[in-house]
Amino acid sequence: MNRFLTTIASLVLLAAPISAQAGQNLLNASYDVSRELFEEVNKAFIAQHPGVTINQSHGGSSKQARAILEGLDADVATFNQVTDIQALVKGGDVAPDWQSKFPNNASPFYSFPAFLVRAGNPKHIKDWSDLVRDDVQVIFPNPRTSGNARYTYLAATAYAKEAFHNDPAKVEAFVKKLFNNVPVFDNGGRAATTTFVEREIGDVLITFESETKGIAREFGTEKFDIVTPSMSVLAEFPVAVVDKVVDQKGTRELAKSYLDFLYSPQGQTILAKQGNRVRDANVAAQFKAQFPDIRLVTVEDVFGGWDQITKDHFASGAMLDKIYAGH
Repeated sequence: MNRFLTTIASLVLLAAPISAQAGQNLLNASYDVSRELFEEVNKAFIAQHPGVTINQSHGGSSKQARAILEGLDADVATFNQVTDIQALVKGGDVAPDWQSKFPNNASPFYSFPAFLVRAGNPKHIKDWSDLVRDDVQVIFPNPRTSGNARYTYLAATAYAKEAFHNDPAKVEAFVKKLFNNVPVFDNGGRAATTTFVEREIGDVLITFESETKGIAREFGTEKFDIVTPSMSVLAEFPVAVVDKVVDQKGTRELAKSYLDFLYSPQGQTILAKQGNRVRDANVAAQFKAQFPDIRLVTVEDVFGGWDQITKDHFASGAMLDKIYAGH
């Protein structure tokens, strides 16, 4: 089985020099499809900090947040949605001013939901409207457990709000039809990738653009095509020091250095090579040809921000529950 789809244990240990001293280790709790990204990041960081060990924990972003709240001793969180770090703030694990501690509201890179289709695009899928056709099967994970999927839900909803001039009944019907075209809801983005690529289920996979590029790198463009829709939702990838843990372990300085590295030219280059859109203007310019133009809307402009989204869409009995009730 290829490296990209090989099942990886929830904790991945990168080998460190024998001289590593007590306390010179970090645990990074991250989202499901970031495995290959942080393999590269960690190698580069360790090269600059001999004696350091970096452990990785991967899973659905919301599941990772719950794991930290339940006692996972992660020094840093590198998630794919703001609400999951806000959950850590409410739990007392992360400081309320976490977004002011790093540039760009503590989001060193970004992406958006894009499409991956079979080679030649046999179903001629070009935009969100094609995903509700009766002849199209769509693959994306469960929004209840996956930040990746929540962005897919929000992007589809944003498209429908524009297409149907904010008619709530038509928007809800559009999203329900999209969900009805999903044959299986996996718990995380990587499991959804496996369903589409290895099990060969579905006509289109919706996932972060960075993940579509990773699949293309792994399997070759002769097997899959990447489709950039007409618009999508900006997906920021927030990072935070888990204050409760670093204060107990004495790793605050190392944890901050680790997250600072993501903003460095070397870190931004690694992020861009892995298919992420980056904040550093010079690095972004170097990779501009690899990233097609797209119109991105924000959760603030379309939905009123994450607090409002949680209330209107993801709280118990809110819109997502209604969509599932009709699925």
